[in-house]
Amino acid sequence: MEKRILTAPVQLETREDETPVIKGYFAVFDSNYEICDGYTESIDRHAFDDQLNRDVRALVNHDMSRVLGRTTAGTLRLRVDDHGLYGEVSVNPKDTDAMNCYERVKRGDVSQCSFGFDIQEETCDHKDDRTHWTIKALDLYEVSVCTFPAYEATSVSARGDDIRKDKARQLQIWKEKEKKRLKGEDNV
Repeated sequence: MEKRILTAPVQLETREDETPVIKGYFAVFDSNYEICDGYTESIDRHAFDDQLNRDVRALVNHDMSRVLGRTTAGTLRLRVDDHGLYGEVSVNPKDTDAMNCYERVKRGDVSQCSFGFDIQEETCDHKDDRTHWTIKALDLYEVSVCTFPAYEATSVSARGDDIRKDKARQLQIWKEKEKKRLKGEDNV
């Protein structure tokens, strides 16, 4: 099992009541994320089923040493709605790293997020020269407020074997078609 990181094209917001809060969607359903040319991925609406009771951390830039909140501590609250995985992080005003992150989100300098997970179930659809994975079920470990979301680099690395296998599969299909054509067995 490999740990995966996926960014979400969403806006984070802040709220200042008694405790500063960072809130936003950490994942969006049914939105295609381009891994690389010809390869996309999306998150199914049920991918987070049974994941909200896990011990999930909110991090800064996937850095495990920069924890903003945690579900088991009640400082990270997650929920799923029709749009995606929504979260609110109560920021510790005595934590300078957390407050620095809060202020960067508040100013709009940081406005993206991501999440780390392992895939438990997915489907793969091949059409022409395009491949699309739909993540049906996952194990959620963390959500992150990100300066530069790591989706492309991380997912290309994580999907590297799948992409190589798909290209080999496409080459094999082409070879079989060519053999049939050369033998006069094609019906085209």
